[in-house]
Amino acid sequence: MAISNDFLQFILDQLYLWEGVSAKHMFGGAALYKNELAFGMIADNQLYFKVDQLNIEKYIKADSIQLKPFKNHKTVLSFYSVPVDVIEDASTLVEWAKESYQIQLDRNNNKIRMK
Repeated sequence: MAISNDFLQFILDQLYLWEGVSAKHMFGGAALYKNELAFGMIADNQLYFKVDQLNIEKYIKADSIQLKPFKNHKTVLSFYSVPVDVIEDASTLVEWAKESYQIQLDRNNNKIRMK
């Protein structure tokens, strides 16, 4: 699940239009955060965003694959790869990232309401 620092920096540079995005290294990869909520993952120099029923169809139509962080473990159903053409277009990448962040924000707010 290793990533190169160059790829991580490229992703952060592409997200420059959206202030407050940060990355934390974990398990050989990195997680992307906004306001302490992880909305993206980077593994093996591939970017993955959080999905749910509201945005999964566009990932499936783009032939995205599910995150599989370790060879001997199952896939992570809620994270799908971001297509290269999206990664290369900073404004589109930010749109997709915001959708994934909103999923995490809604999920977090639902957890708070359930308490």
